[in-house]
Amino acid sequence: MARGFRLIFAASLLLMLLDLCRGSTIGVCYGRNADDIPTPDKVAQLVQLHNIKYVRIYDSNIQVLKAFSNTGVELMIGITNSDLLPFSQFQSNADTWLKNSILPYYPATKITYITVGAEVTESPNNVSALVVPAMNNVLAALRKVGLHKKIKVSSTHSLGVLSRSFPPSAGAFNSSDAFFLRPMLEFLAENQSPFMIDIYPYYAYRDSPNNVSLDYALFESSSEVIDPNTGLLYTNMFDAQIDALYFALMALNFRTIKVMVTETGWPSKGSPKESAATPDYAQTYNSNLIRHVINNTGTPAKPGQELDVYVFSLFNENRKPGLESERNWGLFYPDQTSVYSLDFTGKGAAVMTTESNVTSSNGTTWCIASSKASEKDLQNALDWACGPGNVDCTAIQPSQPCYEPDTTISHASYAFNSYYQQNGATDIACSFGGNGVKVDKNPSYDSCLYLTAGSNKTVASNTTAISSTSSSSSTKNEFSTWIFVSLHVTVLSLLLNIGHAW
Repeated sequence: MARGFRLIFAASLLLMLLDLCRGSTIGVCYGRNADDIPTPDKVAQLVQLHNIKYVRIYDSNIQVLKAFSNTGVELMIGITNSDLLPFSQFQSNADTWLKNSILPYYPATKITYITVGAEVTESPNNVSALVVPAMNNVLAALRKVGLHKKIKVSSTHSLGVLSRSFPPSAGAFNSSDAFFLRPMLEFLAENQSPFMIDIYPYYAYRDSPNNVSLDYALFESSSEVIDPNTGLLYTNMFDAQIDALYFALMALNFRTIKVMVTETGWPSKGSPKESAATPDYAQTYNSNLIRHVINNTGTPAKPGQELDVYVFSLFNENRKPGLESERNWGLFYPDQTSVYSLDFTGKGAAVMTTESNVTSSNGTTWCIASSKASEKDLQNALDWACGPGNVDCTAIQPSQPCYEPDTTISHASYAFNSYYQQNGATDIACSFGGNGVKVDKNPSYDSCLYLTAGSNKTVASNTTAISSTSSSSSTKNEFSTWIFVSLHVTVLSLLLNIGHAW
């Protein structure tokens, strides 16, 4: 009996340890409602290049699932609103879909969530009543193959599912949606699935600029909004909207359901009336959002609570209807260069793009390969730089930091810049027969660091250093480390004792 208890206790501590180590995560939505976006295999390479670990797609497209095979990227896949009827009617439809569309690619493709329907309360067709039956059938299909604990089932919602969101403590669901919301919440609570919400402070500001300040929407406010019922202080709209949802859940006595943000972001371009839709504001919102999430800040009502968030979206989608902003939420252009700089680690403001990173503040320039150059010309110039040009091209060899992406233009850019910096950073040193281009933005990415003038080795040239953390954050990190080590030692000790007892 005692041995069995110790085993259960050790297992519980181990699960607690794993949960503590996880923390909040940032993912990106990969919508494909566009004519000119890259192929799925190129998208998978782009995602890996920028160290994005979590991606949401809106269906179960086979080409996308294949492209992300063996990448380590965790996918959230979707069942569209148009498919809710067959999924809700017959268990066999869910079984067949799982067998044909998912199982052939799993687990090489890491699928962790299935969304059943998307923002159904906003749908012009009344499909809300179909959501929970479809969710039950999908879960039953997963249970038959033993995946019901590895792949979570939920559904996404717009903030319109709330009838009140301010003050946050007054958050409440629309009574007109109660007929499907309550059984859905019971499903989520029973299966430990998150409540998925799409949150856009941009729309709150755009539609009511007299009531919502731009700084408050952008995480830049120096003032605080006080919830009169709780006394909680809010410095940004994102937190206030998350807490409104938590209070709405608590009002219905669902206190264990976690919230996940499946879409949020800021457009970089809009119609003349959408003055806040700019690259600068988009960069500000998403950079502040990522830093806020990665630091495990939590919200005023849920301090320190982990929160998984997906930024919308990888690419602009030109086929979307509506105002101009609807087509301009992308982080990347079709050629895979960035719309604006963004750091997914939350450590700085910009370390990301292939050809457009941090603008130099001290006159430093770099030399990269021209995107207009032919593959043959680039290869010839690359061969010359790494041969007669005496450039050390070790960094672009397999397994080295600048090998990926394994493309001629990427390797040539690294070699061109090395030659350029080692030869006085002159215009002539960046010629390469017209195939070189001078830039004042650091092309470095991830652990691939480009040379700067006067250096004889690759050096970090990211001018936006890791942002300093507050003493409270430091203390929290030290405490988490202490907890990790203590639990690790405790679990090992218990397991060793159990082993001796056996």
